[in-house]
Amino acid sequence: MDQKADLLGYLRLRRADLLAKLDGLGEYDIRRPMTPTGTNLLGLVKHVGGVQLEYFSGVFGRPHNRDLPWLTGDSDVDADMWATADESRADILDFYGFSCRHSDATIEQLTLDSLGEVSWWTPERRSVTLHQILVHMCVEAARHAGHADILRELIDGTVGNGPQDPNLPGRTSEEWAAFRTQIETAAREAGG
Repeated sequence: MDQKADLLGYLRLRRADLLAKLDGLGEYDIRRPMTPTGTNLLGLVKHVGGVQLEYFSGVFGRPHNRDLPWLTGDSDVDADMWATADESRADILDFYGFSCRHSDATIEQLTLDSLGEVSWWTPERRSVTLHQILVHMCVEAARHAGHADILRELIDGTVGNGPQDPNLPGRTSEEWAAFRTQIETAAREAGG
């Protein structure tokens, strides 16, 4: 069993899941804030691309030589969580693709026990292995792909990984409404 290939495979799946949530949506829908804290689809892609690039570049001494203005000291705290009107979808997707390629090259070049240092973590946690960072990024990508699932459902009702997703029962919209009502009733009963 090749653990590194397994982890990279899972990371690639979660990356693809996240990107797929943009499919078929216009500029406004991929950018609009869907939560009180501003969470939006394109911002999630930008964020995951930036986080991934930082973990698989500087942590392991593999500079990416890409300008990331949203990570400078002059930028807003959450500048990586949304796209300005001047940042096109194509720009963000190009950056995300670059981040994936650079990260994959790092992963493929190193062994799971290769050492790195996460300078922004607390001193006792800074020393890491590629294995730790691969697991960390699988979790990070999955977490944000889950956020994107919910945002996409709120935008246009699209759920899961498409109509052929075996993890979703084939319910009609009426059946989904009845199911939601069943859950709402149980919640109200439990809540007194």
